[in-house]
Amino acid sequence: MKLNLHNAMWPGIVGKGHGAEEEAISLQRMIELTCNTRVHGQTFDGIDLILAAPHLNVSSNQDEIVKFADTVLSHNLKIGSVVAPIWPSAGGGSAMGFVDERKKFIAAVRNTCEYCKILNRHGVRSYGIIRIDSADSPASWSKDKAGNTTLIANTFREAAIIAADYDEKLAAEGEICWAGMHSWKDMLDLLEEVGKPEYLGFQADLAHTYLYLRGYNASEHALLTSNYSTEEFWQAYQKMTELLAPWTLDFHIAQSNGTVFGSGLHDITGRHVPVNAPDGKLDIIRCCRYWLLNKEGHLRNGIRHICWDGCMFPNSMLESSDTWTAVLEKMIEVREDLQQLKTFN
Repeated sequence: MKLNLHNAMWPGIVGKGHGAEEEAISLQRMIELTCNTRVHGQTFDGIDLILAAPHLNVSSNQDEIVKFADTVLSHNLKIGSVVAPIWPSAGGGSAMGFVDERKKFIAAVRNTCEYCKILNRHGVRSYGIIRIDSADSPASWSKDKAGNTTLIANTFREAAIIAADYDEKLAAEGEICWAGMHSWKDMLDLLEEVGKPEYLGFQADLAHTYLYLRGYNASEHALLTSNYSTEEFWQAYQKMTELLAPWTLDFHIAQSNGTVFGSGLHDITGRHVPVNAPDGKLDIIRCCRYWLLNKEGHLRNGIRHICWDGCMFPNSMLESSDTWTAVLEKMIEVREDLQQLKTFN
């Protein structure tokens, strides 16, 4: 089975717009940049979306959703994973908040499932997950670690049951800025407490999980010191992926230089840098093997696409064709490497 290559649309709006230094880039323009990229005759196969303004509205009616789906199909693209607007700023609520907040979180997941149902029926989407996070901060979570983890787990479990009714799966993106998901250990504890691996798993981002190794927001869970050796890196990487990769339902290719960054409404989190950044810390191709292939050498958990994520890049970088050519070239290299190691089954 072909592993499809997708481009994320949310870098056009995350950390941009109101309160930020740069304006948002429209969804239409992000699609154009994706379609205009070609490497040795190969193109991106699809896009991953966020159902939040100014790109899309999760409450759009069927005609509006179908019109958008037709636009995507007209560019010979597919839609894969979709980010649910679960944050308070987008009309959702904290997964560990008061009852009304948690109800808003659940409503955002249900509305995203409804939106995806129309995409699926229209033929533009046949794989991918719905992405969530806890929509709260590690600082708030730390006031009652066990109790807040249980609240998040209960909210996630309820959301997973709803997703299952739509034949959808949820994936929680591990990131240092999200409550109860800010370290590899806390993320693992949360997934295990939810206890619904068939419907709720992990979304692994190469850049964000690198910060897991460093224990940025949870020094007690650091697996690497600041002056680690190459051997120590791969030992730590193996430990982390042996625990989290079996839960992985969705995957982002990204590069990290080990620093953090925040912009606009987005909290400080692991900084994404260009795929070919000279200060990049990751051997992207080798790292992908750990996340994507199981012990038998097959793709994990029915994953059918991988997606590039480069949030909070300057607009000048996003508008440059060189940026996207380098991204697609690296993604093709990843796919070819995986194909050489084992046949996809």
